[in-house]
Amino acid sequence: MPARLRTGSARPRLPLLRLIARNERLGAATETHPRRVTGTALSQPDSIDDALRRSQAWLLSRQDPREGFWVAELEADATLISEYVMLRRFLRLSDPERERKVVSYLKHTQLADGGWAIYYGGPAEISASVKAYFALKLAGVSASEPFMLKARERILAMGGVVSANVFTKITLALFGQYDWRGVPSMPPEIMLLPKDFYFSIYAISYWSRAVLIPLLIVFAHRPLCRIPKEQGIDELYVTPKDQLDFSQFPPFKKDARWFTWRNVFITLDGLLKWYDGRPVESVRRYGLERAAKWMLERLNGTGGLGAIYPAMANSIFALRCLGYDAHHPLVVKALKEIEELEVHGTAFDQGQPVDTLHLQPCFSPIWDTSLLMNALVEAGLAPDHPAMVKAANWLLAKQTRTVGDWQVSAPHAKPGGWYFQFENEHYPDVDDSAVVLMALAKAKGANEEVKRAAIERGFRWVMAMQGSDGGWGAYDKDNNRMVFNYIPFADHRALLDPSTADLTGRCLEMLGALGYDQSHPAVAPALRFLKREQEPDGSWYGRWGVNYIYGTWSVLAGLKAIGEDLSLPYVRRAVAWLETHQNPDGGWGESCLSYADGAHHGRGDSTPSQTAWALLALLCAGEAESFSVVRGINYLVRHQSKDGSWEEVRHTGTGFPRVFYLRYHWYCQYFPFWALAMYRNIKARGCARADELQQAARTSGEYRV
Repeated sequence: MPARLRTGSARPRLPLLRLIARNERLGAATETHPRRVTGTALSQPDSIDDALRRSQAWLLSRQDPREGFWVAELEADATLISEYVMLRRFLRLSDPERERKVVSYLKHTQLADGGWAIYYGGPAEISASVKAYFALKLAGVSASEPFMLKARERILAMGGVVSANVFTKITLALFGQYDWRGVPSMPPEIMLLPKDFYFSIYAISYWSRAVLIPLLIVFAHRPLCRIPKEQGIDELYVTPKDQLDFSQFPPFKKDARWFTWRNVFITLDGLLKWYDGRPVESVRRYGLERAAKWMLERLNGTGGLGAIYPAMANSIFALRCLGYDAHHPLVVKALKEIEELEVHGTAFDQGQPVDTLHLQPCFSPIWDTSLLMNALVEAGLAPDHPAMVKAANWLLAKQTRTVGDWQVSAPHAKPGGWYFQFENEHYPDVDDSAVVLMALAKAKGANEEVKRAAIERGFRWVMAMQGSDGGWGAYDKDNNRMVFNYIPFADHRALLDPSTADLTGRCLEMLGALGYDQSHPAVAPALRFLKREQEPDGSWYGRWGVNYIYGTWSVLAGLKAIGEDLSLPYVRRAVAWLETHQNPDGGWGESCLSYADGAHHGRGDSTPSQTAWALLALLCAGEAESFSVVRGINYLVRHQSKDGSWEEVRHTGTGFPRVFYLRYHWYCQYFPFWALAMYRNIKARGCARADELQQAARTSGEYRV
């Protein structure tokens, strides 16, 4: 972890997440926080007060004492640590001690059927399984080990290497384990296209841009890291490599219909491959120079390229292709930024402790801090409490002042947003910015003049990012050329950043927190967008959280904040959907399968975070007296641990639907805390604390621009 985190308050080590289904090799995880047991029965108000006191103490004790932020681990799956092993091997910097810990982690996250999942409780996924298997072999594990034989059997049953996604195939090609002919062509010449051209690099999302541009350099050079034959993965091919017809496998297998956009782009890829064999050298050189310049300009911060692991790793591959030695300061800096994402832990194998190592995709301090500030204010913490003042000052220092890629789609916008990580100056996002603005509007004690100016800058930036469809995307405006999802490179279907219901609801909630109502000109188009996006069953899709429970909460919170009539039929349909999806235990849950299978919409084992989202949504819709809410509140109280925390192992955050999921380790802490606090306030005072602050802001006009 970086020094700024090591010097923070001591935090207990959380249990290792196991992506395991009925794995008989491993014992059950020990419950580290026994449930609260009381000697006498408490009334519900007393129980809630007690739960809030303990939860607040737990959360406040984990604030960084020096800088004032909060941050928890952001966990993904085995894919990142597998890629990390490959990266270090590519740099000839393999570390036996690190690899020993990685082997322990991969063995402990292997499913009973031999594969690896991408979310807790999920099935084996081919790309994650191929990467884990290859990483284990690079770390020196023999293919004859029983657990490796089981992994091989499962991978072959899923179709073998050729069934993996494009990013897996690119990584394997760097080690000679996949043929570049089976990888989509992306020539660096695309950097020469005008910014406003339909197929410009700026027409795809920030994360795709940050990942792809370094890869353009890699594609042009096609470096090869030679490895011993015994570390290769030829045994994972159903059809021998030299007999493959890539036109029969993803991403080049055409649709049965003659004309589809997929077929058009596959044909275009064939033309690009022909050009790749005989490029115009001067044009290619100029394209490479533009790609290198773009990348190097964005490596000058402290968080790495894009402050997300895939882009950070690709920047290192690209630097090596450009001739930078493994010991060059830029390469060393980039690798150090990745090393800060390492998470060293301990697990138990047959009762014996073993050291493990996995990797976070990035840090989430601004997101954690701003959400927690909103929850603390709702719970009654004084707006000028030292913890709030310190956190507000830290957030104010993180406001962006740099013109980023967002200005291509919003040329009249001025800097003023907030990013997600410790540093990512080029890429603020709407979601973080909206939640930070709500938190700052509720906090007191910081320099009020500075704060008002920051709120004004942030508000203007968020408003400038509203799309022409009335909604908001995360990082760019009108990033919605959906045809791009059919290009062979985009087999993950997450190349774009269109407007989404959850972000649009968040922006409406921000408007309400700053004192605006439905008369603001951004509201009417936003409401039209939300009505169009509502599912037939009444719910809303959750792009950044799993899934329809998250999206429905975000929208209902925004509708309430902006003063929408909550008795309207479309609001009542959303309420009915939530109530009918409550589990028998009183909680709510939703599986990541909901992104791929409609039968799982709103269905899954109860979790504290998703139960809290459903409760917040129902409370915003005026349902504090409903039996569903009472049962949900009792679920949270009943599942709280004695120390004030909640436990949750499921992935309830979304990176890319169907591809990459996240487990925010404190979603199960501050969201239940927030829901209990709002319920207590509505029951005791008739309204939430946020409602009172919104009314005060509306009356004073203090934050209206």
